[in-house]
This record gives sequence, structure tokens and C-alpha cells, in this order.
Amino acid sequence: MNTDEDLTYVYAAAPDTQEVRASLPGLRGVSGAPVSLLPLPAAGPDPVAFVVSRVAPDEFDERTLKARFEDLEWLEGVARAHHEVVQTVARHDTVLPLRLATVYQDDDRARRALAAQHHAFAERIALLRGRSEFGVKLYVRSTGSTGSTGSTGSTGSTGSTGSTGSTGSTSPAAGPTGSPESREDAADVSLSPGKAYLRRRRAQHSAQEVRHRHAQEAAERVEALASRFSTQRVRHPAQRGALAGPEENVLNDAYLVPYDRAEEFRTALAAATEGLDGVRAEVTGPWAPYSFATPPPEPGTAGEGRAP
Repeated sequence: MNTDEDLTYVYAAAPDTQEVRASLPGLRGVSGAPVSLLPLPAAGPDPVAFVVSRVAPDEFDERTLKARFEDLEWLEGVARAHHEVVQTVARHDTVLPLRLATVYQDDDRARRALAAQHHAFAERIALLRGRSEFGVKLYVRSTGSTGSTGSTGSTGSTGSTGSTGSTGSTSPAAGPTGSPESREDAADVSLSPGKAYLRRRRAQHSAQEVRHRHAQEAAERVEALASRFSTQRVRHPAQRGALAGPEENVLNDAYLVPYDRAEEFRTALAAATEGLDGVRAEVTGPWAPYSFATPPPEPGTAGEGRAP
């Protein structure tokens, strides 16, 4: 149950339109709280509002959050609820997603932050209107991996859904008798264990170098193809460890694509790794424009909005 002491959790900035308001009835956010719109009293010709809900201070005050962000199960639940709210509103109009756990002491302080950034928010919404974010990743399969390259993707919530990944075909150099590594293994039976090991390591290193060259070529293809459809690009750091899985992530880009060109974009990117052995492309989206929505720092509001 909400109280006067509850904090104001902000999911996104969005235009104050009938479409956005129509997306909110019945929508639940973090901790199952109902989601509402927090507008300015007098916003002018391009009204922008915060999409908000109320959260308990014992979960989201500054001191508690530092500990909570070490709780991966809790963090995942908050992230899922946050994302679902953003994507639901994005089906109806342009949104500017804010960082996870952007929290204000009360509605009045949230309104002051919104007023301070209103012009910047309105400009950014105009820039992003009619466009969605697509993610494009390239993966290199390690020489020790025996899994086949396949397509992976996910669906978003604005525009058309679905995604397409594309993979290369088996290198002609391998021939019908198998990969270069397997032929080296067959020759190793007449060598000492030490020499056989060194030969296998050299073959694996050589094969991995070829795959990295293929990945570089695929990255150049992605950039050339995507430039025909996208208006902006953000280059994120490559994922490492558990996020990348058993493959090596060598490219992690986000593109801003007009709604009416989404299918063309997907189709074009499907050919990015054609004929390139050991390289896999993954295209995801459409998403709300997370990578393109970060507003400038709030002037004079340090310590009021917390987004750890």
C-alpha cells in the first residue's frame, strides 16, 4: 500500500499524449505498483512527462540500494519490471528510458528535475520519433568449439517484431574430409606427444586467426549495410564472460532505425556473415531507444535523482 513517504520511481520520459496515457491503465511496474504519468503543471506546446510509480523507502533509499544492487535475484526482478514498463509505453509513442532505479524523494522533486530538463527531453523525443533501436552483435566461435553456428535473435515491442541472425558456411578450404584441425589430428599419430601437441596448437592458432579476419570482414559489412538504413550508431563494449557465452563477442553495436525500414534492415544484415566460417551474427530488436536516450546531466540537482 502506498504512503506519503513512498519514493517516486521514474522509468522514462515520454510525450504527454493520449497514446501514452492509454498505455498506462492496468500497467504494473517495480514491486507490482501501478504506473502513472507525472506531468508538469504548465509544459507548453511540447509537453513531456515522467512515467512513474511509487516504491517503498525501505527498498529504494540510497543506503539500501547499495546493498540491493549486490542481490542479483532482486536486481533481475527490478530490471525486468523496469523494461516491461518502458517497452509497453514504447508500443504507443516515443519514450526516453531512464537508468535503472532512478528514484526521487517525492513527486515535487521529480517534477523539478523534469522541468530542468524539459527542453532537452523534448528535443530528444523529436529526434527519436518514428525510430527503434536494433542491436547487432558478432561472435567468433573458438577453435575448440564443436557447436554449429546458428542464428539467434529476439523480438521487441515497437514496429515489427522478430529478429534475424546469420552465419557463415563451412570454409571451402576444409574440403570434404573435415577441418584443417582434424586433418592435423590424423597426422599426429606418427609424432611424439609433445610435437603432436605443438602442431595442434599451431593449427588452432592459425584457424582462430582466420576466424578473426572473417570477423573483421563481417564488421565492415555490417557497418556498410547498416549505414543505408540507420540514422545513428552507438558502439558498446564487447561482452565478456557469462554474457558472451562460449563464443567470443567481437562487436556489440546499437543502431537507430526508422520503423518503416526495420524489415529491410533485418534482411540486409542477414547477409553480413555469408561465406565467413566461424563467425555468427545476432540481430535483436526493435527496442525502445535505450542507447540513444540518455539526457545530459541535470543542472543543479545533484543528489536528488539517484541512478546507481
